[in-house]
Amino acid sequence: MPQSEIENAVLSKAKDPQSKITIIVPAYNVEASLGNVLEGLRAWRDRAEIIVIDDASTDGTAQVAESAGYRVIRHRTNKGYGAALKTGIRAAAGDMIVMMDADGEHNAAQISCLLDNFGDNDMVVGARSKGSHFPLIRRPGKWLLGKVANYLAQTDIPDLNSGLRAFRKDVAKLFLHILPNGFSFTTTLTLALFKEGYNIGYVPITT
Repeated sequence: MPQSEIENAVLSKAKDPQSKITIIVPAYNVEASLGNVLEGLRAWRDRAEIIVIDDASTDGTAQVAESAGYRVIRHRTNKGYGAALKTGIRAAAGDMIVMMDADGEHNAAQISCLLDNFGDNDMVVGARSKGSHFPLIRRPGKWLLGKVANYLAQTDIPDLNSGLRAFRKDVAKLFLHILPNGFSFTTTLTLALFKEGYNIGYVPITT
């Protein structure tokens, strides 16, 4: 089969709504909130692979996930939020990756909104709408970062670093080598996809 046909076949499979889904939950010292997050994901257990990445927590984070019957991958040392997501992406069996935070900020019921609006996108981001919680101390920095990102991307980005998003695994893996191990993982992924001309969609969510 010619290379172009192979690429088209991979693209079609990845965007097929019946493609395998992997939900990645990066977790670090979230013993208190993780149980509720995983309970919310229970409805997805028959439809998706769910992986909790324990980033060398010092509390009972890993035990909470294991006792609930979820697959857990543990880091031996604390590597960072982005590093945990990279581990999950590399381990994922799914063509489609959904990532969500373990601190209770996101509602698992909103995952369907991401996937239902995927269409011909390469990534769909849950854009935090009015009424979502933002710590006051972070707002000036987020505003400035957003302005810089909009300038670099030459477009208005509704939510630069939302932690609830769905994307094609094959696209994300192209950028793993440049994605940081810290919290700027999501910001860098967004800008990288914009820069390379990939399609990014946004759906409103409340956190």
